[in-house]
Amino acid sequence: MSLRFETLQLHAGQEVDPTTQSRAVPLYQTTSYVFKNSEHGANLFALKEFGNIYTRIMNPTTDVFEKRIAALEGGVAALAVGSGHAAQFIALNNILTVGDNFVTSPFLYGGTYNQFKVSFKRLGIDVRFAESDKAEHFEKLIDSKTKAIYLETIGNPGFNVPDFDAIAALARKHDLPVIVDNTFGAGG
Repeated sequence: MSLRFETLQLHAGQEVDPTTQSRAVPLYQTTSYVFKNSEHGANLFALKEFGNIYTRIMNPTTDVFEKRIAALEGGVAALAVGSGHAAQFIALNNILTVGDNFVTSPFLYGGTYNQFKVSFKRLGIDVRFAESDKAEHFEKLIDSKTKAIYLETIGNPGFNVPDFDAIAALARKHDLPVIVDNTFGAGG
């Protein structure tokens, strides 16, 4: 069944609670969960079995939120984290390793610039700042060790909007993912 965007905003990722028949998503404010036995707990922590371990790792309320965002964005899955810095770190750190690099626009939030210039450098990952947000300036910096292109929209502090079509075409040409901090984005 195909649901409209407005319906997905309210109901994606959630099933009616079989015990209470509640339509609304409950807020699970627990930090920990009960395990059936020690083997069940061990399997969860070893990631051999899917389930709730600890709220920072998995929470039923967060699970619904992640499924809803994935449905709204047309994605396979989503991951909720505690901050924008955590999101960009997870996105980049999962595809980069020592000796790799990524290319970014020079128009970045100050904290992002610091994370890229200082934190990633300590991990042995090189960030390459393009001269502008034009695709040709990105392409000059791409080499065999480049693993991603990073952008902000709308760019900070200049409020610029990158040419996403040109940068996406460049990324496809080099088989690179484009990671976008969509801080100013809006649904619908």
